[in-house]
Order: sequence, then C-alpha cells, then structure tokens
Amino acid sequence: MLNSLSQIPTQPDLTSEVFAVSRLQKETLNGHKAITLWLTGLSASGKSTIARLLEEQLHYQGIRTIILDGDNTRLGINKDLDFSPAGRTENIRRVAEIAKLMNDAGIVTIACFISPMIADRQMAKQIIGEHSFFEVFIDAPLSVCMERDPKGLYKKAVAGAVKDFTGITAPYEAPTNADIRIETTVHNSTESANELLTWIQANKLL
Repeated sequence: MLNSLSQIPTQPDLTSEVFAVSRLQKETLNGHKAITLWLTGLSASGKSTIARLLEEQLHYQGIRTIILDGDNTRLGINKDLDFSPAGRTENIRRVAEIAKLMNDAGIVTIACFISPMIADRQMAKQIIGEHSFFEVFIDAPLSVCMERDPKGLYKKAVAGAVKDFTGITAPYEAPTNADIRIETTVHNSTESANELLTWIQANKLL
C-alpha cells in the first residue's frame, strides 16, 4: 500500500483540467472564503462534538460547510482501509483530496481525524494547500480521554480486543506548531466551539 506522496506513481498521460468557474468566483458567490479546519486529537478528545457545534454556528451565519468525520469516511469511501500505519496514511491522503475538492467548490471543510502522525498531517496540508489548511489541536490528555471513553474503545483496546488503537497500542504525535490549541479539559464543548469560532473571526479566515 502507498504510504507517502513520493510513492504515488505519476500519470504521464493525464493532465489537470481548468474549468470556466474558478474557486474565487465560487467563494464570491458564497460570500466567504473556503478553508479546511483540520481537527486532530485523541479519540474522545472532543473533535466531532466541537465540529458539530461549530458547523451549526457557521451555518446560521450563512456559511456553506461540510464535516468530514473519521468514522463516516471509514464506513464509506475508506472502508477498504485497515488501521495499519500504511492504512492510516492512505486514509488521510484520501480525506485531504476530498477536502481540497470541497474547498475548490467554495465550501468550508471541517475535518475530524485523529491523524496521529505529524508526517500525515503535513501531507494533508501539502495536498490542501498551506493557505487553506489550518491545524486545530483538540487537546485532552490520554487519562481524560480514557475516562470519557463514550464508545468503550479504550476499554476494548486495553483488553486487547482492538488492535492498533491510538494512545494504547499505536502512537499519537501531538502537534508542535498547531494554528490553535483547544484544551477540552479547561472548557466544555460549547465553550471550545466558541473559542474556535472567535479565533476564526479574529483572524478573518472567512
């Protein structure tokens, strides 16, 4: 399985098409820019909950959005992938390509993925574009995530029933230079979503 951009074979007989309606025109029609907010963090750190709350607020402001969620994509387009290092990398590569397409369509994309490896998140940034990609570290320590454990996955992982589980039997490389860090042990989900929205507005990302 391919595990890096450098291993993806070139396609010399293919050319990129340029269409009549540009991304800028679509953003102008929508009345806002299109970006990708990449939420990374351990399972049960609060990524999906924050994403849902943020999307609601953006929607009420007339901003076109889509959430790309780890479980949902693995139930669909990525259901053929395992949780090996190579499978995880390919999962992130495909999601990043989808996020890029969404941004090209003028849509704000909120991606919720553990995406445990720094190299994979850098790959996603390269695909999406550094001016469109914003890394959001949803920070909660492993001990807190294990206490929350809403799906019982940590309990299963500790018992050996789930293999390659991030934080237990697979590593998580925390961001060293995230665009914003949200501590969900300090603020609840609503406060965390508001913090992220305030940051977006303060930096005029949309």
